[in-house]
Amino acid sequence: MRNFANQEVLNWKVFLQNKALKSKDARLTHFYEANTYHGETQLKDIEFVALDFETTGLDAQQNSIISIGLVPFTLNRIACRQAKHWFINPEDKLQEDSIIIHGITHSDLKGAPDLLRILEQLLDQLAGKIVVVHYRRIERDFFDAALRSLINEGIVFPVIDTMQIEADIYQARPKQFLDWIIKPKPHSIRLANSRTRYNLPTYPPHDALTDAIATAELLQAQIRHHFSPETPIKKLWL
Repeated sequence: MRNFANQEVLNWKVFLQNKALKSKDARLTHFYEANTYHGETQLKDIEFVALDFETTGLDAQQNSIISIGLVPFTLNRIACRQAKHWFINPEDKLQEDSIIIHGITHSDLKGAPDLLRILEQLLDQLAGKIVVVHYRRIERDFFDAALRSLINEGIVFPVIDTMQIEADIYQARPKQFLDWIIKPKPHSIRLANSRTRYNLPTYPPHDALTDAIATAELLQAQIRHHFSPETPIKKLWL
């Protein structure tokens, strides 16, 4: 097992307890009351949920969520039958350049609920589990911004970021002699490229549910190769 320097994290149990006391929205209060694991809990005893958003752009303050995919999993099993996928009516306009990226069109969103209509169901799926994402700035920032707009109250929760893990692995690798002479080619930590390094299959990109499953598989592979089932969750969460 390798150890990677992590940013200092909060005491998430105490933090979420305080959030439950201060939250004004009953749905968020229920979510925070489910709390989270003790930091010493081993990965083999954790229930995870991989989460992925497709959005109308990359700016959480200007753009919005249009698709959500999630799938519960453990180190040994991905519960595909319990996976969820929603199209979401965006708060801003769907732009042509974003359609080219994720392939979600106006017809896909016809009749789609807004985030508020599925919020309770979504929070119930996440409550008490460790959320796993690939690039936390999307899921954390967009979820927080969306709720501030809709209910005037944001959201925060611990996550494992498989992109951050991959970046830490690359930074921690021993440098080769030629690295000091020839600048190595930049190391891609995008989801598809990261999966390739673990010989995981190629999936079509930019589908929220497919990307959630792909992220779950990637974390399983990262832990198998670089950590162990006995690693405490505090080593990975942010």
